[in-house]
Amino acid sequence: MNVDIIGDVHGCLDELKNLFNKLGYEWNDGVPEHPEGRTPVFVGDITDRGPDSIGCIRLVYQMVIEKKNALYGPGNHCDKLYRFFLGNPVKEKHGLETTTAEYRELSSKEQKEIRHHFMKLIDESPLYHILQEVNAVVAHAGIKEKDIGSVSKKVRTFVLYGDITGETLPDGRPVRRDWAQNYEGNRWIVYGHTPVREPRFVNKTVNIDTGCVFGGRLTAFRLPEEEIVSVSSSMPFVEEKFRY
Repeated sequence: MNVDIIGDVHGCLDELKNLFNKLGYEWNDGVPEHPEGRTPVFVGDITDRGPDSIGCIRLVYQMVIEKKNALYGPGNHCDKLYRFFLGNPVKEKHGLETTTAEYRELSSKEQKEIRHHFMKLIDESPLYHILQEVNAVVAHAGIKEKDIGSVSKKVRTFVLYGDITGETLPDGRPVRRDWAQNYEGNRWIVYGHTPVREPRFVNKTVNIDTGCVFGGRLTAFRLPEEEIVSVSSSMPFVEEKFRY
């Protein structure tokens, strides 16, 4: 298995298509397929903040559920949208409001279809992926070595939100520990969640959320090649959103 692990898309559909093109994918009935059979793996947070979250849901659903030529794991934004679709009380802010606004513009038939597709995508995807063939784990905000293979409530919180302390920054973002500094495993941990200006390699971990929706880049990490491929964002650059 050769994989292309794709960082946080956040509704940036045009950049996602550009990235597939740069990675050498060919389009068949609107779905990207690699001539050498490579497998895209989405690190989560395909929606919110960007201009076309509904389009991203449609494309990822086609790839993962219909064509079965890609893998997906949820991020914290995906989890919140899922709870919105369940009818749970969630605050429509921190990006969710852009997705729900798009959703409300759809016809009732399209709304039902998108809701069904997104919930099926979540329901039929694992919390994180253990990719034995390329000696890697793909988890939205990361995972501790000792927790690989577990899906407890504590592990779920870590995978979706990172190593949070319970404190918040002045802008409302949670304070997170830099868990990658203490990682000593020999498997790649490929994650996103926290925007960084460049892919951040620490021990055998790499953060590939290069902040596409904040004007950075959309990045893929190719395994087993250990190669970074990125495309530029069309969004305005928002410097304060980048941690490193």
